[in-house]
Amino acid sequence: MTQKILKVHPSDNVFVALVDLGRGEQVQYKDEVYVVLDDVQAKHKFLAQDLKKGAEVIMYGVLVGKVVQDLQRGNLLTTQNIKHAVLGFETQQRQLQWNKPDVSVWQDRSFMGFHREDGSVGTSNYWLVIPLVFCENRNIDVLQETLVEALGYKRQNNYQSQADQLIKMYTAGAKSEDLLQAEVFVEEKHIKSKRVFPNVDGIKFLKHDGGCGGIRQDAETLCGLLAGYITHANVAGATVLSLGCQNAQVSILEKEIVKRDPNFSKPFYVLEQQKIGTGSDMMSLALKQTLAGLAKADECERKPAPLSKLVIGLECGGSDGFSGISANPAIGYTSDLLVAMGGTVILAEFPELCGVEQSLSDRCVTIEEAEKFASLMKTYEKRAIESGSGFDMNPSPGNIRDGLITDAIKSAGAAKKGGISPIVEVLDYPEKVTKQGLNLLCTPGNDVESTTAEVGSGANIVLFTTGLGTPTGNPIVPVVKLSSNNALYHKMPDIIDFNTGGIIDGKETIEQVGERILEYVIKVASGEVEVNAVRHGQDDFIPWKRGVSL
Repeated sequence: MTQKILKVHPSDNVFVALVDLGRGEQVQYKDEVYVVLDDVQAKHKFLAQDLKKGAEVIMYGVLVGKVVQDLQRGNLLTTQNIKHAVLGFETQQRQLQWNKPDVSVWQDRSFMGFHREDGSVGTSNYWLVIPLVFCENRNIDVLQETLVEALGYKRQNNYQSQADQLIKMYTAGAKSEDLLQAEVFVEEKHIKSKRVFPNVDGIKFLKHDGGCGGIRQDAETLCGLLAGYITHANVAGATVLSLGCQNAQVSILEKEIVKRDPNFSKPFYVLEQQKIGTGSDMMSLALKQTLAGLAKADECERKPAPLSKLVIGLECGGSDGFSGISANPAIGYTSDLLVAMGGTVILAEFPELCGVEQSLSDRCVTIEEAEKFASLMKTYEKRAIESGSGFDMNPSPGNIRDGLITDAIKSAGAAKKGGISPIVEVLDYPEKVTKQGLNLLCTPGNDVESTTAEVGSGANIVLFTTGLGTPTGNPIVPVVKLSSNNALYHKMPDIIDFNTGGIIDGKETIEQVGERILEYVIKVASGEVEVNAVRHGQDDFIPWKRGVSL
């Protein structure tokens, strides 16, 4: 018989509906029968016991809210009858013992990657073209228009035929309503341009709206992020365009590069427009230097590397009520497998760790790291409150619609991405990961800002869980999309790469799925599998300005 409800943790006083339940329906959990008092959609929660006004709601074994009225066993939890609530936390205790998973099967495995002089290994090989200030974005556009197709990196567009058909109809006399009702076909066009540089996966253009204006700290932070990309294992070299008078000076960028790689030796070209003079002179020089750099980058080929060289960023977006019980704990187990082999993992999105601070603090290897985590969390939330918001306002309308009705519920599930291993270091944005093991990185919960930051800190693969579906990608790192449920996997096959819905069905365990994910990661890291975000050219890049972003 298909299981209809789930209690995530033995101490929970709520159930998760795994299927839609009707009012008055009887459901069994273990040896006890429960009567559902309201219609409960799949992914939402109902009470396992009577609760008086002000009583605590426990899920994942932690406080996730308090009820604002008397409720009965079987009542649906909604935004009207529960409010966000979390416990305080302290930083003095340590809980560093963990049951390492058996990794004997993977101990001698490797992936095919691009080896860099600093000892890091890339899962891809890209050349970057970067503006130090938004004033150079037009020149970046010109370089992109000039080089992408000529070098064989243009992606196919199967929608041109539809546009051509509709335009032809309009010019022949069709009206607005005719266009809306028109039947047009998609002409599958597969562009098979031969790459000029076969060992270079692409040339990427990191446009942004920063570098000047704002505060000086914004410029310094931007330079740190850009330095993280330039020194990244997936990057062979870079061309940087500077105007000259902006806050984000070349000297700041160079300082940040040395901070991350003291022996930096990649091809690196900086062109300053106010020194060179005419735009045409600068663009000509940029083309020469970029092509020379690409020729050098093409000399690098994939070679075997141990799995310990993988750096996995953990991300979630468009989460639903199943994310915390399928996709997130599954990649959490993958994280534990990798850490047990000496690999590196990054858990970010600090607004989505609200309510689980104590367990994360306890796992920090030193009190100093625990105190840094506490300071970053408290400062971040204080700024959010001062801006008229707060972590409690983090869940999006989509989250709430699909069962994540308080930030604490969302956070308790989101934290599962980090598995159970000790936390070796706490990093403030845009610091670089330097220690193997599980790292915490302070970022917003915003999908693109957080993914951008994780890659800037060194992630060479990103595992991105979603219950609702989101196309988020990154210019230089493959972002693997994992669905929390079967319906999404079948609904959005052009976005989702991997399905964890078998956990909800009871057909697979978290451990089995986590192991399958690791096998998939090895193929992606080796260039054997192209994930959907890469195939679609989903090059999302948004630097965080350290303002309040949830």
